[in-house]
Formats: sequence, C-alpha cells, structure tokens
Amino acid sequence: MTFEQRFAHWSVAYRWWIIALTLLTIAISTAGLGRLTFNSDTRVFFSKKNPQLQALDRLENTYTKSDTVIFLVLPGDGDVFTPDTLAAIEELTMAAWQVPHSSRVDSITNFQHSRAEEDALVVADLVHGARQLSDTELKEARRRALAEPLLVNRLVSAQGDITSVVINIILPGHSPDEVTQITDFARGLLHEFRAKYVDIDFYLTGTVPFDRAFVEVSNEDLRTLVPIMFTILIAVIWLALRSIAATLATVIVTLISTGTAMGLAGWWGLQLNPATAVAPTIILTLAVADSIHILVTMCRHFCAGEDKRSAIEESLSVNLKPVFLTSLTTVIGFLSMNLSDAPPFRELGNVVAVGVTAAFFYSVLFLPALIAVLPVRIKLRAVVEGKAFLERLAEFVIAHQRLLLGSTLFIAGLVTVGILRIELDDDYIKYFDQRYDIRVATDLMQERLTGTDLLEYSLSAGEPNGINDPAYLARVEEFANWYRSQAKVVHVRAITDTLKRLNQNMHGDDAAWYRIPQRRELAAQYLLLYEMSLPYGLDLNDQTNVDKSASRMTVTLQGTTAKQQRAIDQRAHQWLVDNTPTSMHSVGTGLSLMWAHISGRNIENMLMASFGALVLISLILIFALHSVRIGLISLAPNLAPAVMAFGLWGLLVGQVGLGLSVVVSMTLGIVVDDTVHFISKYQHGRKDHGLGPEDAVRYAFSTVGTAMWVTTAALGAGFLVLLLSGYKMSADMGLMSAITIMIALILDFLLLPPLLMKLRA
Repeated sequence: MTFEQRFAHWSVAYRWWIIALTLLTIAISTAGLGRLTFNSDTRVFFSKKNPQLQALDRLENTYTKSDTVIFLVLPGDGDVFTPDTLAAIEELTMAAWQVPHSSRVDSITNFQHSRAEEDALVVADLVHGARQLSDTELKEARRRALAEPLLVNRLVSAQGDITSVVINIILPGHSPDEVTQITDFARGLLHEFRAKYVDIDFYLTGTVPFDRAFVEVSNEDLRTLVPIMFTILIAVIWLALRSIAATLATVIVTLISTGTAMGLAGWWGLQLNPATAVAPTIILTLAVADSIHILVTMCRHFCAGEDKRSAIEESLSVNLKPVFLTSLTTVIGFLSMNLSDAPPFRELGNVVAVGVTAAFFYSVLFLPALIAVLPVRIKLRAVVEGKAFLERLAEFVIAHQRLLLGSTLFIAGLVTVGILRIELDDDYIKYFDQRYDIRVATDLMQERLTGTDLLEYSLSAGEPNGINDPAYLARVEEFANWYRSQAKVVHVRAITDTLKRLNQNMHGDDAAWYRIPQRRELAAQYLLLYEMSLPYGLDLNDQTNVDKSASRMTVTLQGTTAKQQRAIDQRAHQWLVDNTPTSMHSVGTGLSLMWAHISGRNIENMLMASFGALVLISLILIFALHSVRIGLISLAPNLAPAVMAFGLWGLLVGQVGLGLSVVVSMTLGIVVDDTVHFISKYQHGRKDHGLGPEDAVRYAFSTVGTAMWVTTAALGAGFLVLLLSGYKMSADMGLMSAITIMIALILDFLLLPPLLMKLRA
C-alpha cells in the first residue's frame, strides 16, 4: 500500500478518535474568539518604519495632534452671518468643549480677531452675543471674516454660505473605546442641534469620526457578508453534490476552519481592522475547495457501485497529494503578504494562511471520519449530467486544440496590454461609499467649504526664537505664496499671516502695514503680546514649538488623488532645497500624504513578494510532479490569470490602489489549485493507466472537472460577495480576486490541455 492508501485507511479506521480530537481542538482554539478586539485607528495601516508616519509623529510631538471632529453648519437661507445661524455657531462652539478629550475648538465666532484701539492691541472673539447684534454689526462681522486669510476656505467659505466648527482631539490612547466615546458624544450634539435649529443643516466629519466609521463598516461587513457567503456556499455545494450529508460535512469543515483561525488570532492578541475583518469571508470561501475535491471523487466512486468506506478511502488516497500541494501553494501565496508595507495586510495573510492550513487538516482527517459515520445518499442523475457535460467539453478541447491554443494566447496578450493604462493612485476619502453619512459630509465639505487633504510642514529656523527672524519669516512667506499658486490648493496656514495682521494692528490698522515686521525684536514682542491676550485653548502651540525655533505650515488641498499629492509634495521639497537654508528642508507629512505614498510602495513590495512566491511554488510543483517539463508548462496558466486580470482592470478602470496591491499574492496560490488538480489527474492517467495525451485529458476532465468548476464557483461567489461591502478597499479586492480566479478556470480548461497535448507531456 502507498502512503496515501495507508493514510486513507487510517483516517476511516480511527474515525471516532479523530472526531473526538477535532472537537477538543476546536474547543481550545475557538475560546480565543472572545479575546478579539478592534483597532479603530486608521494609522494601523502604517508600520512603525513608515517614513511618513515617523514624520507625522515628530510633527505632532512638536506641536499638537491632528485628530479632529468637525461640525459643518449649512444654513437653509445660504447666509452664515444671520443672528440665528451665528447664535447656533456660538452655542455649538461652547458645547464642543464638552466633547471628550477636546483640546481646542475653532469657529468663526470664537476666532481671536485683533484690532487697534488707541494705543492698545485688542484681541477678542470675532462674534459675541449674535442675537443682539445690529445689522451694521452683522455686516462688519461678515466683512472681517471674509477678509481674514486664516478663515476663508478653512472655517468659512468665500461666499459665506457654509462654515464649520473644528474640534482638536488629543487621544490618550489608554482605551480602545476612546474613539467610540468621542464619536457618540459628537453624534449626540449633532442630533440635539438638528432638532433645535430645523432651518440649519448640520453634518459631522473629521478624522475621529472617520476612525469610527472604519469600525462600523467592518462590523457591518461581518454581520452581513458572512451570512450571505454562508448561504451561497450551501447552495453551490448542494447543487454540486446533491447530498445532505456531504453538504452538511462541507459546511461544518468551513465553519470550524474559520473559527479555528479567528480563535487562534484572538489567542495571539490580534486586533481586527478593516483589512483583517474580511478574513472570515475569505477563509469560508477557501476552506470549501479541499472538501469539494474529496467529496466529488467520493461521489463518483460511490455511484460506480463501491461501498461508502471504499469510496471514501479511494477518494482520499487519490486526492491527498494534490490537496496538500494546493493547500501549500495557497498558504505560500498568503504568507508572501508579509512583505506588504501595511501591517493589516500582513495580519490578513497570516490569519488566512492559518485558516487554509486548518481546512487542509480538517478536510483530510475530520471530513472522511465524519462522512464515514453519517448516512450518505447521492442523486446519481446529477453526477451523470455533470460528467456528460465535461466529456463534451473535453472532446471540444481535443478537437480544436490548435485553435484554442493560438486564440487563447492571442486574447491573453491582447488583454494584458491594458496594464499599460494602469495608474498607481488612490483616494482614501472614497474608501467609503455614499450610503454612509461620513462620506456625504466629507464630500459636502470638499465641494462647498475646504479640502480634506492636509500637507504638514515643520519649518525649522535653526535656533531658539529663530522664527522671529525677518529673513526666516520672509522665506516662510515665499513658501506659502508658492503653495498658494499651485493648482488644487485652497488654503495655506502659516505663522506669517498672524504676524502681518499684528503688524497692521500696531500701526493703527493701516493696510499698508500688512507685512512682515522688519525687526526681530518687534516680531517677538508682537507674538508675546498676542499670546498673552489669547484665552485658554486658543494659543499658538499648534503653530509654533516651545522654544520658537520652528513653525508649522499647513496646506489644504481639494479634490486631489494620491498621485497628485505625491507630485506636489515632491515639487515643494525641491522648492525648499532650491530656495531655503538646510535647516528648512522639511519633508511633507500628514494622513493624506501617508495614504498617498503607501499605495505605490506597497505595490512594489507585493510584486517582489509575488515573484518570490511564484518561483517557490514552481520549484515545489516541479519536485512534487517529478517533471521539469510539466512544472514549466504550469507556469502559463498560473501566471497569466493575474496578469490578464490587471490588464482587464486597466482597460475598464485604470486606477490601482492599496486594496488591489495584494491581489496577486492573495490569488497566486488559489490559481495554482485547479492547475495542480488537473495536471495530477492527467499524470495519473498517463502513468497509472497508460493513456496517451488525448485520453489523459479526457480522464482529467471526467475525474476532476466537476470539482474544478464547483470550487471556482464557490471561490468566485465568495469574493464577489465582498462587492456588497461599503468599504471600497474590500470591494475592489474581492472583485479583482473573483476575476482572477474565473480567468484561471477558463485557462485551465482551454489553455492547459492544449499545451499538455502539444508538448506531449
């Protein structure tokens, strides 16, 4: 007896022991499910070594954090500067200080407007007691606000028809519930003000609500996608096997494989995030494949007249090697995701690899044991009809092998040209579709008020109190003006705007003095006098560091993509190098820029990972199949699906972002599955039955064809379910994976057999 036959006999003989040990394993592993937590911080996508994250950490440690909660205020009459609207903004500004962990609240009403009054500098709220203001005072407030560079296109639109209240948040990081508490409190305020001011529309956005939205979308996907996927799997399995016992056994294997992987993830302290939240759906999908191959072969032998035990043992002995190889290649593909620049994708790869490994052991141990003790009935008609169709397909492929070989290669080459149209681009704001309030609010803010993409610069003066140096201030002003001249830039915030206004104030509000002070001591005195006049929470700590050796400049972009952000930051850095001393050669940072850089870098890393995985998988196939020729032949149907899928994506969409950067690694091992099973049965026909190439192709189609299309249908349906996700990264990843897997089946049916026959392998 071969090893496979001995293993199959042992699995059935010791079925009760295997079932008992499996139940014990499941109980121990799934106990870790209760330890799973969710990380709501979007920065989880960036590793500690990410240069943009390191730059942002340095900037926030020097100044203040960039986390925000933003209320948009849109009056129904289109005028912010009315008593009712300004009163609502005043009230909301006061209430916003109660948001947990708030450190600063900015609005047009509490903006610290400075003016000259005799020989004194007066600093006060721009608007106070709105309901008591006269028409003249309201017009004056409007004039001042719309003439203030620090407000227009930042806190109020140039037309004065929409404004915002911005709350800066400092997250202590002591509890994972902090984001939830802040967002829930802010939503409470939102509902309160909507009910009180029915003629004003209020919206909620900001980085903290965005973080909360990541959690909510992921939880929604877990609640909806997993049940949908589960239902589809049951339908596909039933249609293929037409056996209640076989369907039940397969469903159990998929469930316990998923539970084991996620439970073990809980034991090792994994925190779920928007990427790893799709792991259960992927594992449910992949875990079906091994069981289907074993059960389809078992059904074929059972219908041929063999008793159940013999059918199980024969199926397991025939499929053990290809199932092991396909599981191994799938695991290698997902483990290659450890080269991703985004930690969540590494975790996703590891969790799914564990799930696939668990599915293999459950399929070759627990599944045969379970089938052996369950009463099994199979509808012979369904098996016969499926076999007849595949026999006709085999005859078609054999009769038209030359035409299929040439036309398939031609179409593959034609589609692959679409790769040239692909652009590495992304827009993290559009990761959520418009069913979510956060997306609606953010789109409104971009269209009517300001941008959401911020580029941050810490501009060092090279010495303590150096920001008061007129030469330094002049360079900051030149840099700010350069940015203001760039396309898509809607606002630039720099310390020079404050100093120019103070210089004007101290010269009787004469517009001719709206310029940078020409003496260092004068600039220092202006800033000191101004800071002493500011109320608590509205100081300049968000713009200058402690020893006044550096200042912060914030650039707001509107409607930009990742590619455009990378380009403008590169030009900005070059401008600094060409026009400023070395101390001012700052690199841009900010959440937007971090997202802009990670897509391109991650794709480069994953291409290297995929190439390495392909080489390793090819060597494994050559060794396992005992044929260099067949191993090399397998490269065509293994490599072409991903290339064709990206070519098709390039022709239809053109943009590839972070979510698609891992698809090649994800699908590489899966694509190999059908190739391995077909070649394995082809070799079995050639060597064990002495068949010629054409008859060996017929034998492969009849023995494994059904399992191939069933597993592809299950895998394709599983990944297509992700299209229902409101999170674009998951939806794109699911669609591309499904396209790749379906192309792989077509090539395994129409390209691989002609290649094997052409080369007489």
